[in-house]
Amino acid sequence: MKQTTITGQGNKTMNGLGDVVEAFTTATGIKDAVDAVSRATGKDCGCGKRRDRLNQAIPFRRRSDDLQRDKNSTQ
Repeated sequence: MKQTTITGQGNKTMNGLGDVVEAFTTATGIKDAVDAVSRATGKDCGCGKRRDRLNQAIPFRRRSDDLQRDKNSTQ
């Protein structure tokens, strides 16, 4: 089965839902506002961790172990 790579703004590879959320919040200016509040309060917003968790939970590419399992099941 062919893997599909999705590219977003600036041809950045979109690995999962977290990258879509990040692109949306950047395009709408939400990320700039969150970053400003984060700088003012001195607290990390957690955006990077959230992005990574979402990418892991809902990836766009199938994981290699899934591809191997599918290959083995068709043989």
